[in-house]
Amino acid sequence: MGRVLAFFNQDAQLVKALRQGNAKAQRQLYDRYAAVMLGLCTRYVGDGMHAEDIMIEGLMKVFTKIEQYSGEGSLDGWIRRIMVNEALGYLRKNKKSMEENLQQTIDVVAEGYDTDADLEVASLMKLVHELPVGYKTVFNLYAIEGYSHKEIAVMLEISESTSKSQLHRARALLQKQLLEMDKDFNKMINHEKASD
Repeated sequence: MGRVLAFFNQDAQLVKALRQGNAKAQRQLYDRYAAVMLGLCTRYVGDGMHAEDIMIEGLMKVFTKIEQYSGEGSLDGWIRRIMVNEALGYLRKNKKSMEENLQQTIDVVAEGYDTDADLEVASLMKLVHELPVGYKTVFNLYAIEGYSHKEIAVMLEISESTSKSQLHRARALLQKQLLEMDKDFNKMINHEKASD
């Protein structure tokens, strides 16, 4: 037989090699997806070390469950679903009950606050990381991953109305934080003008 390819340029070739336990295919999959999936896990758990553990566990599941990948839909989407499930499993085991977070109240903020287009993604993601775990989880699943409230309800074992409420509260809290950032920025600008 011919030698095994060191680089698999199509998902079908990569999946076939993964099913054979090919170490080069595993390395290629890791190189292709590790950074993106680490970012996904970090959005859910916030802590870099725990996110890395979740990402590694998720990739191990990809390697051991590759036979379950049917080829329908993208390989990327299948891996992403495994990672989301791993992150949610971690949250279920290690965080306070999401139902407790539902009971938290937040101040009413002005509706319709529109963020500046200049706001850096890193700053916004920092604000998302600071959300209570329930808000952050639903926000990530809905606004970033694109799941519907019905899908989120099933994944988190909550009602659709709870999912919608969590998202609404997450957005309101983010608006409040953005308003505070805007006020701080304006104070700084006014102080600099006064100093001139």
